[in-house]
Amino acid sequence: MASKLLLLGLLINLLIVKDAQGVGVCYGRNGDGLPSERDVVSLYQRNGITRMRIYDAHQPTLEALRGTNIELMIGVPNDALQSLNNQNNANTWVRDNIQRYSNVRFRYIAVGNEVDPNNGNSRYVQFVLPAMRNIHTAIRNAGLGNQIKVSTATYTGLLGKSFPPSDGAFNDNVRGFIQPIIQFLAQNNLPMLANIYPYFSDPGSNLPYALFTAPGTVVRDNNNGLQYSNLFDAILDAHYAAQARLGGPNVEIVVSESGWPSSGGPVATVQNAGTYYRNLIAHVRGTNGTPLKRGRSIETYLFAMFDENRKSGNEEERHFGLFTPGQQPKYGQLSFN
Repeated sequence: MASKLLLLGLLINLLIVKDAQGVGVCYGRNGDGLPSERDVVSLYQRNGITRMRIYDAHQPTLEALRGTNIELMIGVPNDALQSLNNQNNANTWVRDNIQRYSNVRFRYIAVGNEVDPNNGNSRYVQFVLPAMRNIHTAIRNAGLGNQIKVSTATYTGLLGKSFPPSDGAFNDNVRGFIQPIIQFLAQNNLPMLANIYPYFSDPGSNLPYALFTAPGTVVRDNNNGLQYSNLFDAILDAHYAAQARLGGPNVEIVVSESGWPSSGGPVATVQNAGTYYRNLIAHVRGTNGTPLKRGRSIETYLFAMFDENRKSGNEEERHFGLFTPGQQPKYGQLSFN
């Protein structure tokens, strides 16, 4: 009996090790004085960062990634979606930006980012799913369907309700846009990508809840009895609940962005940002999962590698970097892997 228990324990440990994974970091280039692409890749490697997200098929970055162990989420910009509604154009995009780089470890293609019927990206709504289908077809025809997953990056702004988490639901006028996408992902065993930001969900009302420092349960979901001690899990489970209502209960969510700014707002400080990143990394690398989706690590991409001083919007948008342009860490040595 003891030997069987020992064997069971070893198997459980192996499964935990297998499920645990490092976090990725988003690499945006909308800033002055940033390192060269090769220096950026070297910075990833020196810090043990094994996953990267980029927002377009930037050739110098793809060249710098050749032959490395860094897995890549590559984006299709919103303004390129309409052209990819043509299958021939999608085939060309895959040929030029994926097949041409056979020694780059592509993991995901994010077809569009935060397209929403209710924001400035509304003009792209009709183009997202056809572009996803065409890129997916081109990837399969290239024999890469088992290696590269096609999706789109959504965000919490699409939800009309997120509290309690089990009541998560998409806005009424979003459902016609997002439901066919969810069904397409479910039919093809593809994940949803979602940008999850506790910072943009009124964190000042309960800062410990947003920073993973609450001493215990903060929210109890009376619909299912689940208890939440951090806002990140509550938002993520609200996304899962919203998907389930539209036919995607088993569509996995990859957190394609999450971060906290170091300046630009009342709770945007170096101390709070460092606390958020350290605790987020520890949480998603572990195997507790969320209250709704237990026993798994949460694949997550931190936003972002550098401050981007040329970004538009509120001041805080320019202060999400983990590193300075001089490649110095803003929050000490984070453990990415």
